Amino acid sequence: MKNGPAGETNSVSHSDTEFKPLPNLTGRKNFITGLLRCIFYSSIAVMIFFIPFSINGTTEILFGYIYNFFIDITGLASVWAIAVLTSLNAAASIYGKYIAPENSRAGRYYKDDTIIHIIIYLAGAVFAVFYSLHVSFAGFAGPAPVVGEDTGEVMSGIALQVLWIIPLGAVFIPLILRYGGIDFVGTLLEPLMRPVFKVPGKSAVDGIASFVSSSSVAVIITNNLYKNNTYTKREAAAIATSFSAVSIGFAAVVISTAGLMDRFLTVYFSSFFIAFLVSAIMVRIPPIAKKPDKYYDGAVQTKKERKQEAKFERILFKKAVKRAAESGYNAGSIFRESGRSLLEGLAVLPKVLCMLTGIGVTCLIIAEYTPVFTWIGMLFVPLLQLFAVPNAAEISPAITVGIAEMFLPVLMIADQVGTIEPAAAYFIAALSMVQIIFFSETGAVMLSTKIPVKVKDLIIIFFLRTLIAIPIVALFMHLLF
Repeated sequence: MKNGPAGETNSVSHSDTEFKPLPNLTGRKNFITGLLRCIFYSSIAVMIFFIPFSINGTTEILFGYIYNFFIDITGLASVWAIAVLTSLNAAASIYGKYIAPENSRAGRYYKDDTIIHIIIYLAGAVFAVFYSLHVSFAGFAGPAPVVGEDTGEVMSGIALQVLWIIPLGAVFIPLILRYGGIDFVGTLLEPLMRPVFKVPGKSAVDGIASFVSSSSVAVIITNNLYKNNTYTKREAAAIATSFSAVSIGFAAVVISTAGLMDRFLTVYFSSFFIAFLVSAIMVRIPPIAKKPDKYYDGAVQTKKERKQEAKFERILFKKAVKRAAESGYNAGSIFRESGRSLLEGLAVLPKVLCMLTGIGVTCLIIAEYTPVFTWIGMLFVPLLQLFAVPNAAEISPAITVGIAEMFLPVLMIADQVGTIEPAAAYFIAALSMVQIIFFSETGAVMLSTKIPVKVKDLIIIFFLRTLIAIPIVALFMHLLF
């Protein structure tokens, strides 16, 4: 695709080209065919990604069972697969960035990477190899900070999930994106999502996917829609950093660790509400608000498009059905769509794994072996005291450690659950689920995709979300506890 000239408005409206009736959808028969395809494939997607099943006493969505099955049957082989992929990516990045011709495949793949990316790739490969050797050979003892149970072991568990979530998710995601389901939901929610969050209605699907399945899946969906010119740069950045929240399954682990499982619904749904309330503010301030409303192909989104998307219409449901039928009819075969999506997923997988291990282990080492987060947390004590949060001094170190790994805040207060106030435990549990950005997964995945965010952006967004959320979480804490 060719990029349009900078600052020049493309005369073709993306919303018009995406939603106008397509030439080959003529006649009742074609409409019914498209609608039936949409219903069939979307129903499969709902069953895979959104409906929990109870099997042998465990409740999980079908997608969770699928990727956990592959993790279980591959065992140590998956650990070594991560080591091999990260090592190959680290070596290839040096070749592609500094040796290969710019127009070669390797040159194009690594052309946007900087020296910082290369260093992270190399660190990720070294960490992954050390951990693989450590768990494979009794005589090899890797460096404790790299392979310890609170650093390398934690990161390995996350990386193993992502190793299978990305390719398997890529196979099933076209069921959501290509056959009209997202067009139907997006059309119905457009008048709500546009004025409140300044993003298209389709972004609601990203948020739902994150809450019920995986934040990595949500980021991949956002990246796919951005590359397909459905989202602009600003919208993609806003959606990825606002809606890629912790899944309900992992939320249960967080809430249980905080000793609040008896009030699960209260904690979870208040956190859910606060997360979106914070997001409604974040999309209106920098750095997200400063991102350009340009599509991936360089076309500029017009004010007319945004205004049209925010309109409530009496025929909204009819329009949603029509758009769903059009997409369902014009999509390719499931084998073609899934195959293309799988190739895209596999292409980004080595970078994601390198980012995860490189950034994730480094952040966990800082959290575990240095007082950095304790020092930063002390800065928040006066703010917590201002809002009458109990046990302010005891819980303050847990406030910012979530940037490394989302589970760390509640882990840091786990041994104090019996001594600190339940309200204080709620404050940390809720805040950790609202912060969204953590480099052991969502941050690393975002940096490995085409979504237009940088490390600096993610750090700023994390701290802004934290500062905005603190008074809101404190308010809910006083109302609920």
